[in-house]
Amino acid sequence: MTEMSSSPGDPPARGPDAAAAAADTVLVLRPYPVQVGQKITIEAGPRRGDWEIIGVSDRKLRLRCPISHRELECDWFCYVVTEATGIPWPHRHQAATLSPPPA
Repeated sequence: MTEMSSSPGDPPARGPDAAAAAADTVLVLRPYPVQVGQKITIEAGPRRGDWEIIGVSDRKLRLRCPISHRELECDWFCYVVTEATGIPWPHRHQAATLSPPPA
């Protein structure tokens, strides 16, 4: 494979094999095990504010605002995020899937 660079000072382009061997920083997301009755605060975005978790399924969360009592069903969005350096990416042994988070 030929590596190409746009100018002499630019680093060479990396192919899939070089990317797997490099010490990339990768964000690792794991589903957070939320439970009915927990209270959460979302700090940003269209759902920002205080909510109580009133329902949990394998793909959806049901939330209720403690002020307006408005209820909302939304896709699962609660994850624990860690930053890892030096792990292979992309992983050769698994493809990305749309499997649901654990209940």
